[in-house]
Amino acid sequence: MTQLLDAKALRQACVDSVTSPCACALGGCRSWESFTEDRWPGELLRPVGTLRDPAIDEPTLEEFHPNGTRYGSPDAPVAVEFFPCNRCDAYACNRCGRTLLRYTEYGGYYVDHRVREILPELIV
Repeated sequence: MTQLLDAKALRQACVDSVTSPCACALGGCRSWESFTEDRWPGELLRPVGTLRDPAIDEPTLEEFHPNGTRYGSPDAPVAVEFFPCNRCDAYACNRCGRTLLRYTEYGGYYVDHRVREILPELIV
């Protein structure tokens, strides 16, 4: 995945898709949800691009919540230059058309894959 997406390109990827309910193993993921690799429906997804700027060695861990939302809020803004979006790759589902962001959280002793469905009106 090489195309670097800015907010406009990510919004366009969402607008160009038609969403309908999806029965894949990810289920609903309007906020950041953890998933195991065996639940990732890779055969249904096509890469759209990345939000990880290769020119930045260590992207910020600062989050963007001007309206008091939190990391796990379904209505939290999707701010491409802020955590966790700045560490994500974007995918489109070939079955339902929704656009998903995926990143991996690395802790001291764990790896946690996370996914969130993106609604174009939340992209800032």
